Amino acid sequence: MKIHKEGYQIIIIIFIALLLILTGLNLLYPVQTIIHCILYLSAIIFYFFVVRFFRVPERNIIIDENAIYAPADGEIVVIEEVVETEYYQEPRKQISIFMSPLNVHINFYPISGVLVYKKYHPGKFLVAWHPKSSILNERSTLVVESNDSKQSILFRQIAGFVARRIVTPVRVNDKAVQGDEFGMIKFGSRVDVFVPIDAKINISLGQKVTAKKTVIAYFS
Repeated sequence: MKIHKEGYQIIIIIFIALLLILTGLNLLYPVQTIIHCILYLSAIIFYFFVVRFFRVPERNIIIDENAIYAPADGEIVVIEEVVETEYYQEPRKQISIFMSPLNVHINFYPISGVLVYKKYHPGKFLVAWHPKSSILNERSTLVVESNDSKQSILFRQIAGFVARRIVTPVRVNDKAVQGDEFGMIKFGSRVDVFVPIDAKINISLGQKVTAKKTVIAYFS
């Protein structure tokens, strides 16, 4: 299993912390009991999930300029028409994907083109499914314009109650390639995608989607 570079430091810190805790436990209570076994097992399971969180999936993608792929793994929690007020100032269709701590948390470009807008917003850490998390939580907004400049979409990484770090190392004017990584959110979060009002939605509420595999909408 390949591990994302963003996970190395956290994985090492947690390993050392667990080692120190268990060593201290054995120094204070050297006689092994069932409690020791439970704590050992709990530490192993916890560490396994921390390492697993930073896994990098091996997936291929079928490039399709008319398709808008899911930028993240997770569950569709919102499909609605809204007025997007940060960039477009006009009605768009919003698709929101909730990522649990068990999902892959790397984010991938939904379309190919050029990154024309990027802005980081500090904010709160409401639960990711809260209706106002999209405008109140810590978030990073990006807009990619298609190669022919005829279409563009906005997508927003949103930190949640557990997720408190958004990683978005890309820059404005970068080339965006459908399916390439543009960032990640650590430990439970949400990604909103704002597609044109005439886009054909290809998913339904409650559906599980997979980044680079699930087409969430098509340009008209």
